[in-house]
Amino acid sequence: MSNSQTIEIQSTDGTGTFTAYVALPPSGKGPAVVICQEIFGVNATMREVADGFAQEGFVAVVPDLFWRLEPGVQLDYTPDGWQKAFGFFNNFDQDVGTQDIAATLRDARALPECQDYDKAGVVGYCLGGKMAYLAACRTDAAVSVGYYGTGIENKLEEMDNIQGQLVLHFAGNDEYCPPEAQAKIRAAAEGRANVTIYDYPGVQHAFSRPRGEHYDAAADALARERTLKALRDALC
Repeated sequence: MSNSQTIEIQSTDGTGTFTAYVALPPSGKGPAVVICQEIFGVNATMREVADGFAQEGFVAVVPDLFWRLEPGVQLDYTPDGWQKAFGFFNNFDQDVGTQDIAATLRDARALPECQDYDKAGVVGYCLGGKMAYLAACRTDAAVSVGYYGTGIENKLEEMDNIQGQLVLHFAGNDEYCPPEAQAKIRAAAEGRANVTIYDYPGVQHAFSRPRGEHYDAAADALARERTLKALRDALC
């Protein structure tokens, strides 16, 4: 288990502060990586994911992106949890959420544990995968990694704005990002040296969620290896 703490982040629009879970690496310092949540909030799964990145040497920061709707959302994967999660998803302002990611990047870089590093990255899952893409387009993240992001195909005109590196992982059998959506994203990324897309045939959405119904150990391990390389190349 990583050392962890909770920090308060000031929103960029002055409407208030929100919390973020921070997992610290064994060395006590490292580059910051902002972890963007699934639609279930900053639950035990997201904290476990952050702890995993901390064990790899990163300061993993998970902001509460739903704080404007309800602070501290932590849902499980029961039918009731799913229903509530889609409610939050449908009411979530992704544009404002991207501003909150920018604020998190700002404050994460300023943490004492990150002061030896001037760059920060973003990793996101599901909804967070889309948010990682938007962060690549709209923030100063040096690298952004999106796992099975939903709705990226609707914002492809923003790809020209990417300054850092973007890595996208797509599941071959993803019902929330079907083949036609993935084809549009690949077509938009073609010829862009700073955008890398990886396909994982035969696996489903959320193939990297620990103990999830669609977890696939082989695909998760390969995606993790690629993600860690992208992060280290850009941040370390």
